[in-house]
Amino acid sequence: MIENLSKKRMVFGISCLILLTIVVLIIESKWMKAGSRRQEFVIENNSTCWQRETYEVIKDCHPCTAFEIASKSQGVCVHTHNKEVLKCIGGEIVTRSCDRVAWLDERHYWLFQISLTIIGTLSAAVSFLRQKTLNRRTMLKIQRELGA
Repeated sequence: MIENLSKKRMVFGISCLILLTIVVLIIESKWMKAGSRRQEFVIENNSTCWQRETYEVIKDCHPCTAFEIASKSQGVCVHTHNKEVLKCIGGEIVTRSCDRVAWLDERHYWLFQISLTIIGTLSAAVSFLRQKTLNRRTMLKIQRELGA
């Protein structure tokens, strides 16, 4: 398997993977349009006071409940399944749809990091055990050859 590869081949393979990653990133950045994501947010009751007035965020972006999504009781929950509550200077309270929930993205990031750490630790342990087994087999083979 991988233990049969020379250092030159390993370095070549890793270099190819790094180069491929860079090429993919460049291609994605060229093809991805800056305005491809829809920035228009759906507003409850067609109120757009937040566009023409100064507003204050009362409740940060948070996920809608399953009931709100299923029943479509709040129109803003239908599109992105997230909502935030705003209060305009005029006193009007508006709910608008939003793209991302910050705490949810952070939780997903940490779950990803923890899973990578666990997988990395398990991989290192398996590699260590594999190397130990190969060393033991080699020693037994040498002992048999010397004993014969």
